[in-house]
Amino acid sequence: MKTTLLIHTMTLLSVFFTHTASADPTVYTPLGQANQVVAIDAATSQVIAIIPGVANSHGLVATPDGEYLIAGSLDETPLKPDDPKDKPNSLLYLVHPEHGHVMSTISVSGGTHHQAITPNGRYVISTHPSRGYVSVVDLKLNKLIKTIPTGKGPNYALVTKNGQFAYVSNTGDNNISQINLQTLQVVRNLDAGVMPTHIVFSKDESRLYAANPGLGGIAVIDVDTGEIVDEYDVGQKVHGLDISNDGTKLFVTSTKDEIFVSIDTRSGDKQVMKLSPAPYHLNTIPGTDKVYVSSKTKPIIWVIDQNQFKVVGTIQLPAGEAHQMTTVQ
Repeated sequence: MKTTLLIHTMTLLSVFFTHTASADPTVYTPLGQANQVVAIDAATSQVIAIIPGVANSHGLVATPDGEYLIAGSLDETPLKPDDPKDKPNSLLYLVHPEHGHVMSTISVSGGTHHQAITPNGRYVISTHPSRGYVSVVDLKLNKLIKTIPTGKGPNYALVTKNGQFAYVSNTGDNNISQINLQTLQVVRNLDAGVMPTHIVFSKDESRLYAANPGLGGIAVIDVDTGEIVDEYDVGQKVHGLDISNDGTKLFVTSTKDEIFVSIDTRSGDKQVMKLSPAPYHLNTIPGTDKVYVSSKTKPIIWVIDQNQFKVVGTIQLPAGEAHQMTTVQ
């Protein structure tokens, strides 16, 4: 009864907040097997809404206008021996943040880990680690339009600012696939170190930074040549990765060593902060000086001031752990 009341109350808060919101951004993040998405007011770093009914979501993006959230589920319905290998057996959830509920679902083949969205808000790229491909979903048609093989264990996806290309890290193949979004084909693979997972662009998109759990650090990749031009040592089980608002600092977590690291992208100099337990996903919040860092083993998010390099607050989550975060202005 208490849980039901909390969800109902927070959903009402979601409606109230949207209609009375200032220009401060809202951060949304799925809570994995807690089967919820939470909304956080970036100005106060407080949970202001809980959206239920989203099964085991790890990947989340928002349309550029903030009207919809798209959450991907890692859950899969087992296939029968005579089923086609690409038979849809998982879901993307189309969530309306203002109303605080799931509007519709879109069937996809394979559990979704992370996702990216094109700048025009029409296409979502979802990674399916168990299948070796990504899905391209047309939000205007509300359906899957193509699957594109990329390699073993596709993990993270990015889309360029001009919407021409998507980049997908393939953990099992140690590379990053570049996809032409006009032809929906892989055009080349870039060297990405060992077991690349999370990736992020430099501000001018001339470089890709790839978290390398196999190397315990970050691979710096020249986008034009497709070659690794530098490496940064971090620690064991590097995971979360993002870049500062001005592009001069790279933020990364080491889940096993329990540290949060800031790397100067010009000099390579590092600042290291102990953070426990198990720092996991992270996201810099546009329009603020904040970095949000989740814990893999505890339902919390640390709020870090990226300029002062210190923890300035903690966000208590209702359950689970925060995964891919998206910010809506």
